Amino acid sequence: MIHKILNNKCPHCDKGHIYREKNIYFNFRKPKMNKSCSHCGYAFEKEPGFFFGAMYVSYALGIAEAVAVFIIGTFFFENTFDLRILPWIAITILLLSSFNMRMARIIWIYLLKGV
Repeated sequence: MIHKILNNKCPHCDKGHIYREKNIYFNFRKPKMNKSCSHCGYAFEKEPGFFFGAMYVSYALGIAEAVAVFIIGTFFFENTFDLRILPWIAITILLLSSFNMRMARIIWIYLLKGV
């Protein structure tokens, strides 16, 4: 299932794409989602406000990235809680915010595909 999420595939048929763009990883434009799967017709947005829950998934992804940067950063600084690591965490979160938004929506669709 992780392979399907990372490849932007429809959760119902595994053939159509959720986003219109081919490159969903490093694309800083506003994401353009398909309303439904081009292959099976599965509706990605069930109702208005469907993706409000994806904000929690995006938050979890951001926290995981911040913790990863902190753990990696502790090898480069003398003190465990060095404040010089905060800009690195902020830069990482800003650079990956577009990726997080796309991945959070895809994960949210997969979490609620049976609903």
